[in-house]
This record gives sequence, C-alpha cells and structure tokens, in this order.
Amino acid sequence: MIAAAATDLSSKFVSIDVPLWAWVALGVAIAVLLGIDLIRHRDNHEPGQKEALVESAVWVACGLAFAGVVAFAWGFDAFGEYLSGYLIEKSLSVDNVFVWSILLTTLAVPLRYQHRVLFWGIFGALVLRGVFIAVGSSLINRFTFVLVVFGVFLVYTGFKVIRHRDDEGESATRILAMVRRLVPISPRLDGHKFLTKVDGKRIATPLLAALVVVEITDVIFAVDSVPAILAVSHEPFLVFSSNAFAILGLRALYFVLAGARQRFHYLSHGLGAILIFVGLKMTASIWYHLNTFVSLGVITAILAAAIVFSERRSRRANLEAAEPRAR
Repeated sequence: MIAAAATDLSSKFVSIDVPLWAWVALGVAIAVLLGIDLIRHRDNHEPGQKEALVESAVWVACGLAFAGVVAFAWGFDAFGEYLSGYLIEKSLSVDNVFVWSILLTTLAVPLRYQHRVLFWGIFGALVLRGVFIAVGSSLINRFTFVLVVFGVFLVYTGFKVIRHRDDEGESATRILAMVRRLVPISPRLDGHKFLTKVDGKRIATPLLAALVVVEITDVIFAVDSVPAILAVSHEPFLVFSSNAFAILGLRALYFVLAGARQRFHYLSHGLGAILIFVGLKMTASIWYHLNTFVSLGVITAILAAAIVFSERRSRRANLEAAEPRAR
C-alpha cells in the first residue's frame, strides 16, 4: 500500500530532465558569484548597514532571477518548487545568523575579519549541503518510509524550536569548548590568518576556531533544513539550487541582522511553525500531495505573520521604555 502510494506521489512532484551542462552552468554561476564577493571584500573592510542591505538585496535578486530561469526552462510547477525551497532555506537560515553572531562575539572576532570567516564557512556549507541532498534524495527514492521518519523529525524539531528559543547559542558554545580542547588555539589574532606560529609551532588562530564551529553548526542546521526542502521538492537540481542561492546571501544577511535578535521575538516561533507544517506535509505526502503553491502560500503567510507580530512587539517595547523618560 505504501509502495503504491509512493509511486503515485512521485508523479505529483516535478520531475525534470536536467542535462549535465545545466549542472555545470549552475556551478560556474555560483563560483563567479563567490569570486565577485571575495574580490569585493579582499580589503577586510567593515561593512556598514547600508552596504549590507544593498548586498543582501542583490543576493535575493540573484535567487529570484534564477527562479525566472527555472520557470523559463522547466515550467511553472518547477518554479513553485524552487521558490518554496528557497523561502524555507532563507527563513530557517535566520537562526543560523543569530548563532553565528553569538559565536563571533564570544571569540571577539573583529567585524573586519568576520566576512572572511563566513565566506569560507558558506563555501564549505555548499559542499556539505550537496552531500546531504544527494544522500537524502537517495534515501527517499529507495525507502519510502524515510518520508515519515523525516516528517516526524521535522515536527519534533519545530516544537523544540518554539519552546527553546533562548537556547539558540548553547550548541555553538559547547562545540567551541570541544574544539578548544582538541585543537591548540592562539589567544591572539594574526591579521586575517587562520594559522599562526607560537614558539615555533603552527597553531590555529581564533579565526580558524570560528570557521570550524561555523561549519559544524551548519551541519546541525542542515539536518533540519534539507529534509524541510525535500518536503516540497524531490528534484535534486531544484533542491540544491534553491539551497545554494539562499545560502549565498547569508553573509550579507548576517551583517544586516546580527545585532537585531531581540527585534524578531516571534521569528523562532514562525520558523518552528514552518518546520511543523512541512513535517506534517512530508508525513502525509505518502497518501496526499498538497499543491506546491498552497504550501508556498502557507510558508509565506507564517513568515510574514512572525515578522509583523515581532515588529509590533518591538514598537510596543520601545514605547514602554520611552514613557519613564518622558515623565
């Protein structure tokens, strides 16, 4: 019965013929964008809020432009799956940004060097996400019950995210303590170098420690985000490309949002709700396929509501704080 339902389900998701040159073109496009970003920040300058906002808008524009390419090449249904995956990954990545902020503050990494850490962290994340997506897609294709396992895991994670919002940075600090026990780390920076020499021995700088923790925390986040995207698309090209374009803009988004964690009080609640929704969708998908654009609408509505209610709470808190001063 499950096998028959899975066969029917496979016909509900988009199945596209992706030639090898399309994968190569995607890889070249990502490499070019990374190269441009690296050249722009080669002087290790401290990005201002305006610069970060402009760069973040450009990265979003690149992601949406690729959505247009998908629509032109493979049709509107493929466009819907790509856009759903992009929105899920982009929204879930916000928690990642806040964890990075806690980590880099703990290690006292100067603002002018943070871009270098995040650049190589995101480069590694792209490779790791590719592996996760390949393994996840293969498991779903071979073992249908994995859909239920992933779905239940996402629902559990969603409730955990909602209930434990204040524990966002604890995993990063635990990982950092573990790295410090395993790897000798210099107490001082050596410019933007990842390795330095102390008493003739080559040891890690705080930048390398930060990079290792960024990579490990991204693996932890990928355990949530990759199954979440697989809930809206089973096509590896769409899953990877939506994941990649969402991740590419995280450095700019970091410099926009790093200090604004308290402003988005209900965002974690919204992200938890998104995980619960896609988990339920994935669990039920063996028997019932929810239309891609309905899923996209629900995800967008949850995210918008979380932002609106967070802004209202922030404005109310600011007004209450201003009242004693006005008296």
